This record gives sequence, structure tokens and C-alpha cells, in this order.
Amino acid sequence: MLIDALDCDDTGFPQGAIGPQRKQFETERGRAGVARLVVVSNRVGVPDRGARAGGLEVAIRPVLKRRGGVWFGWSGRIADDPGPAKTVAQDNTSYVTIDLRKDDYDEFYNGFANRVLWPILHYRLDLAEFTRRDLGGYFRVNEYFATQLEKFLTPDDVIWVHDYHLIPLAKALRERGHKNKIGFFLHVPCPPPEILTALPNHEQLIPALGQYDLVGLQTEVDATNFARYLAIERGLNRVDDEGFAFGDRIVRIGVFPVGVETEAFARLARRAIETQFVREVTESLSGRAMIIGVDRLDYSKGIPERLAAFERFLINFPDLRGKVTYLQITPRSRTGIPEYSDISRKVGEAVGRINGAFGEASWTPLRYINKAHSRTALAGLYRAARAALVTPLRDGMNLVAKEYVAAQDAEDPGVLILSRFAGAARECTAALLVNPYDPEGVAIAINRALSMPLSERRQRQEHNYRILVDNDITHWAERFLDLLEPAERMGRPLVAATAR
Repeated sequence: MLIDALDCDDTGFPQGAIGPQRKQFETERGRAGVARLVVVSNRVGVPDRGARAGGLEVAIRPVLKRRGGVWFGWSGRIADDPGPAKTVAQDNTSYVTIDLRKDDYDEFYNGFANRVLWPILHYRLDLAEFTRRDLGGYFRVNEYFATQLEKFLTPDDVIWVHDYHLIPLAKALRERGHKNKIGFFLHVPCPPPEILTALPNHEQLIPALGQYDLVGLQTEVDATNFARYLAIERGLNRVDDEGFAFGDRIVRIGVFPVGVETEAFARLARRAIETQFVREVTESLSGRAMIIGVDRLDYSKGIPERLAAFERFLINFPDLRGKVTYLQITPRSRTGIPEYSDISRKVGEAVGRINGAFGEASWTPLRYINKAHSRTALAGLYRAARAALVTPLRDGMNLVAKEYVAAQDAEDPGVLILSRFAGAARECTAALLVNPYDPEGVAIAINRALSMPLSERRQRQEHNYRILVDNDITHWAERFLDLLEPAERMGRPLVAATAR
């Protein structure tokens, strides 16, 4: 169902929509004063459009599936004349999308968001390429988001904004007079002030987070870094352990490590390993152990460093050649940005070098796939893998690590090899934690994972799985929303919430 969202009546409902459309909208607004949840992100995971199940979508979709509401953001389309927003209503959620012009896409998305904010937030100052034109485009698109979003907002809506693309959005909404509760969650790392201050115009951008009521981050390190920036660079005073005063406003800072649908993903993996696709993959291994890596092709994921470690493993442990196959699934992304073309070339060259040096007619040590796979296929492959290599150079959380743990057979589990610089390392402490910059150390961890006794594998798996159940995606969202808005306004029992 498509609805123009430009012209709305005084309730925020699109003019001219009747019958089932109005019933759907009123359901989203809630009954008897229950607040409607409005999620805002750069991209929207519209059902049945083949949306990539990235980390943000994996986190948000279960929340809206359970609670209902609105998911607002960019459609992914470029248009000369964007026209009105469009709404796709499904179940208890409306997916509202807007198009962008070509210059908006170039300056906001390819420009400032991905060539300045992304590298700096991932500690890569050397890759940041700043222009004032792109900064202007970034603020312009945030203003455009605010203009389109406010067309259907009501005073009772609770707004949850996600990630680095939309840092100034709350400020744009406040300037338009909106007093809603607005929360912000940063899915990527927050570096220390010594790095944040290298961001051109940081004093204009970062303090805009003070217009939110709650800023959520993945780890204690991220929260500490943000708090240090506010105290050192902005001279702001704490009002308590979690809050800072921004003029007459108080912004709270909380730690909310993103989880996964742990038990649901475990059930999916049990079914998926029996699918024809997974059976064909496992049969093609001819009894060899499989190591798996699944990452978007991005320099933050440490794929060249990981390949160097696997190469070192083959050199240092020659008795395991021919007995293990490493499957690396790496869909390409952001192909219009030069840095991503460079990383694609480097990875391709490394794959060719390793297979050329160590491969045999009957065995290819490394399978490198640039094709995205469904969550079902990945769940089955995770369960079939003896080890997973999740070794980003820096990552906000990394849900691949958590999904791998969730997918394992508790009776015969695989081993997670995890970068200590991923947010998931703060929870999955029973993984083999490694320094991704140390190829020798990662090579030793691979050998250890493949030779680990069953009793130790079970013990590590039990510990990590229990942590993931305790902090699954439901608990993550509830903790954030409980702190953002009183529980009775959200239509659920009042439960004490603690920022972890």
C-alpha cells in the first residue's frame, strides 16, 4: 500500500486516506495515550524489497515487529524530483521512505557520512577526505529529513534516531518546535576526544547530540569517550553519573550493547543446516573442517590482515594443509568510493596469492565469495563451521560474532575467534580474543580453535550463549526505550532499566 505523506490532517494522518489506511495509522499511534514509536535511520528495511540484512536492520526489525510503529528514512533511490514520501504498511508497522537528489546523495551519503564520519569514527584519520560542500550537504539532508518527518509526527510520538548519518536531526526538529522525547543510538564506535577533534567542524556537529534526551552507545569505552569529549572539549558539567547539562536541557548517556534474536536464530540454524544449499557446501568440503568469515567489504573489517593471518597459519602449521577450508563471504559495498575499490583490489590479490601458493588440484584453501547470502543460508553455514574469523580492526558491535555463537550446536560447537577491538568482545569473553594487527597471534588462534578439545569448546560456547540470551535484541530495545520514555507511556509494565 503506497500513501503520499506530504499532506496530512491535524492528527498527522495523510489527507484522503480512508478505511483500512486510517485504521492502520490509528493503530500505530496507539490507544489511550500509548506513545507511538517512530524509528528514523538513513536506510529503511522495507519488506519484500530485497533489503540487505545488515547490522542495523537486524537490530531494528524485531523491535518494530513486536511493538509496531513507523520506520522512516531514505528509500535508496535517486530522483531528479523526489516528490512526496511513500508509505508501505505491513502488519503493525508503516515504512515511510523518501528519495534523494543526486547532489544530496553525493554530498551527504558518499561524501560527508562515508568519507569523513565513517573513517574518523573508526579511528582512520588517514582516510578522511573533508570538503565544506559535503558538510553542507550533510546538514541540508538532515534538514530535509526533519521537514519530511514532521509532516506526520504527533506530540506523543517517541522518536528513536539511529547512527552517524543523522546526528543533527534532533536539533533540526527542536528548531521546528518539536518537544517529543528523542533518543539517538550510535551503532559504530565513538573514538576518544583526541580523534573526534580531528573532525572538521566537530564543535558544530558533535554538540548537536545535546538535543537528544538519551544518547546510547555500544560499550563502556564508547560512552567514556563521548563523556570525555563533552567534559574536556565543551566544558559541560555532569548532573549525575549518566547526564550532562546542555543549557536548560539534560542529555543522558547509556551503554546498550546491541544483541541478536538469540533463540530464534538458534532455531533457524538448526533448520538451515538441513537445507540443500548448506548440504551441498558441506559435501563439497569432503570432510575438511570449515572456517568462515562474513563481512561487508570495508576497510574497518580487517580482511587483508585476516588473510595475512590465514596465510601465516598455512605456513606455520603445514600438517593442516589440505584439512581445512576457509570460506570468506564478502559482499561489495560503496563501490563509488575509491577507498573501497582499493580494498577490493587488495583482497582479490591476496586471495589469488594464497590459493596459488598453497592450493592443490584437489584442494583450494580459500574460497572468496562476493555474493550476499540470505540469513537462512548464513545461519546454516555458521552452524557447519568449525571456527569463525571475526577480526575487524574496529567495530561498534559486530553481530556476525553473536549470530555465529547463536547458531552453534551445543553438543559439538565451533569456536569464535574474535577481535578485541569489536564491541562484541566485551560480552563474548569466552571467545579466542585476538589482536587483528598480529598475524602470528591470529594464526596461533586458528590452530588452537581447530585442535580445541570438545569439553573446552562446550564450556566456551555455554558461557557466550548465556550472555547472548541475557542481552538479546528484545532486552536491548526495552532498556533503551525504558530510559527514554516512562514505561507506562509505552504501554508496558514499569520495569527498572539499567544502562549496561
